[in-house]
Amino acid sequence: MSDFFSTNVLIAFLVTVLASLATVVGGALVLFFKQPSPRLLSFGLAFAGGAMVYVSLTEILTKSVDSFSQSYDSQIGFAFGTFAFLAGILLVILLDRFIPNPHDALDRAHLTDQNDAGLYRTGLLTLFAITAHNFPEGLATFFATLENATLGVPLAAAIAIHNIPEGIAIAVPVYAATKSKSMALLASFISGLAEPLGALIGYSILAPFMNSLVFGTVFGLIAGVMVFLALDELLPAAKRYAKGHETVYGLVTGMSMLAVSLVLFKLI
Repeated sequence: MSDFFSTNVLIAFLVTVLASLATVVGGALVLFFKQPSPRLLSFGLAFAGGAMVYVSLTEILTKSVDSFSQSYDSQIGFAFGTFAFLAGILLVILLDRFIPNPHDALDRAHLTDQNDAGLYRTGLLTLFAITAHNFPEGLATFFATLENATLGVPLAAAIAIHNIPEGIAIAVPVYAATKSKSMALLASFISGLAEPLGALIGYSILAPFMNSLVFGTVFGLIAGVMVFLALDELLPAAKRYAKGHETVYGLVTGMSMLAVSLVLFKLI
C-alpha cells in the first residue's frame, strides 16, 4: 500500500487536479473569450476520443491483463482482464440509465426559448449529470498515473481536452440565467472537483487492499469506462459540430499523437 503523502501518490493526485481544472477553462472560454469554432470543437472532441480509445485498448487493458496474470496464468489473466473491461462498460451504461449525461448541452440553440428559471434548472441538471460522470474519470486518471506516469499523463491530457466542452456546457446556461460570471465559473469549478474527489475516495477505499488483483480489476474497469465515454459522448458530439472530415481527422490525430507520446515516454 502506498502512503498518501508519498511522491507517486501526490504526483498522481496533482495530475488529476490539473486535468479537472480544464473544466474551468471551458467555462472561461464562454465568459471571457471568443467561443471556439464548431469545426475546432469537433476536432478537439474527436482528438480526445481517439486518444482515450487508443490508450485504453493498448495500454490500460494490457495493464489489467498483466496484473491478473501475476496471480494466474496468462489465459486466465486475459479472461479476467476482458471481463473487467466489459464490467466497466456495463458500469457506465448503468450510470447513464440512472443519471443521463446531457449530450446536447453544448447546443446553444435550445437555450434561447427558455426563461431564466428554466435556464438555471438546465444549468443545475447539467452540473449534476457531468459531476456524476466525472468521478470515474478522476479515478481513471489517478490510478493510471499512480501505476505509471507514462500511461497516466497522456490519459490526463485527453480527459482535460474532454473537460473543456463540459465546462462550456455548464457555464452557458448558468451564465444565461444568472448573468453572473463568477457563478458560472464556480459551477464549472465544482463539477471539475468531482475528478480529484473521485480519486481521493477511490484511493482511500482501495489503498489497504492494493495488490495485483485489485490493480487488474481497476485497470480493466477504467479501460471499459474510457472506451464507452469516448464512443458514447465524445465522438457523437464531435460529429454534431463537424462541417467536413474534422471528426475522423481528430480521431486519427488523437490516436497517432497518443501512440507517438507513449513511444517517446518509453524511450526516455
